[in-house]
Amino acid sequence: MRLVRKHQNQMSKTPCQPEQGVNFMPNKIIMTREDIRRTLARIAHEIIERNKVIEQVMLIGMHTRGVPLAKRLAAGIESFAGVKVPVGALDISLYRDDLSSLNPQPVVKKTDIPDDIADRVIVLVDDVLFTGRSTRAAMDALIDLGRPRLMQLAVLVDRGHREMPIRADYVGKNIPSSRHEEIQVRLEETDGMDEVAITNTAENNLIKEVSHDSSQ
Repeated sequence: MRLVRKHQNQMSKTPCQPEQGVNFMPNKIIMTREDIRRTLARIAHEIIERNKVIEQVMLIGMHTRGVPLAKRLAAGIESFAGVKVPVGALDISLYRDDLSSLNPQPVVKKTDIPDDIADRVIVLVDDVLFTGRSTRAAMDALIDLGRPRLMQLAVLVDRGHREMPIRADYVGKNIPSSRHEEIQVRLEETDGMDEVAITNTAENNLIKEVSHDSSQ
């Protein structure tokens, strides 16, 4: 894709528009609020069906958006099975394998596990499964807290590109994607809306760069 820039002294003061014939990929909504609601209801049913003794299950959401998703799944399980399963929150910041390349003082969020995880069925909940490295970090963090009888993984979106031998037990939607695309999960609790969008990060960066140049 080729983008032609005008000379600086010819630039308009109005917001930059793409040249004719150059198509930028806008955010494409791939899951609506209703899609997310139905998907979480299905996953809640699947968790009940797979775990015959649902009282042994604990849902643990991975910060940030895995936490509200875990709470919604717990509400669904209580509605369908009449059992209130405990819900926890897990921060994996200090277990990441790229920690040395990040901010020397990473922002660590609260880990809140409501009960002993020993001999429990732990369902890790996250919004997007990508390389699998975050899931591996979450497993390491949990093992430091105890020895679950079984670990399962529930994700709203699986976008592929695995770099670890990890597979989700419960998948809301498989979304094939390229590495220059970004899956954006937005939830009411964290973003003020429920939707999942896919965007081309390379093209968006070009738009930002051209818009910045035009404002000079």
